Amino acid sequence: MDFLPIFFDVRSRPCLVVGGGEVAARKVDLLVRANAAITVVAPELGRSLARYRDAGRLTHHAREFRPEDIDGCTLVIAATDDGALNGEVSRRCRERAIPVNVVDAPELCSFIVPSIVDRSPVIVAVSSGGAAPVLSRLLRTRLETMLPAAYGRLATLAETFRDRVKRRFGTLAQRRRFWEEALQGPVAELVLTGRERAAKIAMEVALQQDTPGSLSVGEVYLVGAGPGDPDLLTFRALRLMQQADVVVYDRLVAPAILDFAHRGAERIYVGKASGEHSVPQEQINRLLVRLARDGKRVLRLKGGDPFIFGRGGEEADALADAGIAFQIVPGVTAASGCAAYAGIPLTHRDCAHSCVFIPGHLKDGGELNWRALAEPRQTLVVYMGLHALGSICERLIGAGLSAATPAALVQDGTLQSQRVLIGDLASLPAKAAEVTMRPPTLLIIGEVVRLHERFAWFEPAGSVQATALRTA
Repeated sequence: MDFLPIFFDVRSRPCLVVGGGEVAARKVDLLVRANAAITVVAPELGRSLARYRDAGRLTHHAREFRPEDIDGCTLVIAATDDGALNGEVSRRCRERAIPVNVVDAPELCSFIVPSIVDRSPVIVAVSSGGAAPVLSRLLRTRLETMLPAAYGRLATLAETFRDRVKRRFGTLAQRRRFWEEALQGPVAELVLTGRERAAKIAMEVALQQDTPGSLSVGEVYLVGAGPGDPDLLTFRALRLMQQADVVVYDRLVAPAILDFAHRGAERIYVGKASGEHSVPQEQINRLLVRLARDGKRVLRLKGGDPFIFGRGGEEADALADAGIAFQIVPGVTAASGCAAYAGIPLTHRDCAHSCVFIPGHLKDGGELNWRALAEPRQTLVVYMGLHALGSICERLIGAGLSAATPAALVQDGTLQSQRVLIGDLASLPAKAAEVTMRPPTLLIIGEVVRLHERFAWFEPAGSVQATALRTA
């Protein structure tokens, strides 16, 4: 190693920054977060440093650097655009064995500032030793996506129980087993989802047991997988996919998304298609309850968002009745995802003042309020509407909506197989039959559809995109 990685305690310790620009401000920001006693020497301060000065977070000497400025300093940072001055600061610090960092000049540094992932009190530092700072930042960005923001709260919880765990379990192996289970299992999940009070209770219960192992209880994750593109998954969805013991998934979950699940997890398909319910919803509910009662961490992976026509509410209701712990992870719903990839802004203010999501078919043969749906300057998004497309268009026209109202079908939205068919209420059913559209397909109705040709940005490989609606 060219540098020894260490973590430096600078709380309330005198630290000097030479320079008043934005580069210096970035270093001061780190020192502020570390609660250092900061002095800045520079003829003038930029806007960022001036705010810190006005807030009382640093002392400013409005002049050039003097050798005596380093007296008593714990560390020094030179961040000016004057190479000679930076070199002088470095030389004087080295003569007195004071740690010094010169920005963008590793040869003048006795220490370097790494790229940091801050989950205080957990800190992750990445450095290339000054050889490739951009690579360090890229690695830090990747780590940011892997480490939930709540990891700091998990570390704080562990600290509060550390002495008690040490007294409770006499051997190192027992303590290690306890902490591995706590920091990767249900307790960690409770903290990461903001349920810290429940996490403390679970830890208290676990400490009453004779041996580690009492934290293994089941839970269900109702996770939205989005409309198809894996890049639209949330960080939390990815994390839960990696830790689940069982994945229960439906037909609308793209194979590329399912590949992110833990390789050793059991996978159970419960897909449903319009008019072809391979697994009844009541049976799915019972399955989730049974798996959780067996102590499994169950990932219920649903296309789009679980609470927007995804029957997540029905499953959550069954889990609540059974006393099963669960959490809900929202996903990008098909309406927003498919519309965005088709270049159709659902609420463009020049075209629509409201947006309504409706199902293409209702439970127990229910009926929609077609007159309310036929309001002008309104966007309608119809889920699962392809099968009843002709009827939907006829009913809206009958309720008073113009037959020339633009309408679009988006098939396989956000995927490389995406197809967009543009028409109006009068022509779209015939066009759909002519080009053989198939589910999953989203129906969008309203003046915003006219913007498709102007805003279409996504060009899936090998897709067939119909001619956009021609306006007068």
